[in-house]
Amino acid sequence: MPPRVVCIVGPTGCGKTALGVALAKQYGGEVVSCDSMQLYRGMVIGTAAPTEEETQGVPHHMVGVVDPCEDYSVARYAADAAACVDGILARGKLPVLVGGTGLYLDALLRGHGYAPGTTGGAIRAELERRWDSEGDEVLFAELRAIDPESAAALHPNDKKRIIRALEVYRETGRTMTQHNAESRLVPPRYEAVSIGLAYADREEMKRVIDARVDKMVAQGLFDEVRALLARGVPRTATAMQAIGYKECIGYLAGECAQQEAVDEIKLRSRQYAKRQLTWLRRSKDIHWFYREKSRDLPAALQFSTEILTNNGVS
Repeated sequence: MPPRVVCIVGPTGCGKTALGVALAKQYGGEVVSCDSMQLYRGMVIGTAAPTEEETQGVPHHMVGVVDPCEDYSVARYAADAAACVDGILARGKLPVLVGGTGLYLDALLRGHGYAPGTTGGAIRAELERRWDSEGDEVLFAELRAIDPESAAALHPNDKKRIIRALEVYRETGRTMTQHNAESRLVPPRYEAVSIGLAYADREEMKRVIDARVDKMVAQGLFDEVRALLARGVPRTATAMQAIGYKECIGYLAGECAQQEAVDEIKLRSRQYAKRQLTWLRRSKDIHWFYREKSRDLPAALQFSTEILTNNGVS
């Protein structure tokens, strides 16, 4: 049997960090982040990276480990995060994987197989030229036509992954969805017991996300983005395409008013949460806990404990 890990998944703002920490403390575990943007150093507020107070002394891995100027890939994440998970297992601890980036989580759990293709040849260059000349909407529509499932999991501005998905299709004749389906037939690197957090009321989820964005702004989100730019991080860097950062850059560049930027962050965050749920609900193995209006951590913890116990985690 593959080594056992626990996964805490769900859309943005649903309380994954708090539950992950509580379970890690209860079971003697360590947390591995599965968030594609918490990876980057200096991007704390806009990614809601766990603070020292929130981690409560529980070791957290894969947070703030990559320079935001770097072009980081899902394949590299899977390798780096697997090293963390294996280290936790070697210490006799329970790995608790926490995050909402389904693509990264799937790659880590599978531990094998990445879509073929040259990742940087003539087709990539052509697609990048088209992105710059024709715009993101054209290429995103193209991906949606050939691989609607992959498109549903991506932001329309996610240049890197949209181009990669089109590149794979152009070079192999197979979509990312087909490749991923074939990969899932191979035994995974880890056996996961997965807990999903979501809100029972969609309007409550929207309210929580909007309040979260307001809190980020109050904590200094615009100053964080200004500091990254001052450090020389280009606005075209993959890290700066993250929700919250791209919109703040627009305001700092004089392309929109501050409130317009904030409203856009809220809108894109809500849209992203819907895409996260779409991706995660493909899995039939996630045990979902639906929160009511309050962030009922004790109830979520009790639910999770029962699921883990029933699945032999002790």
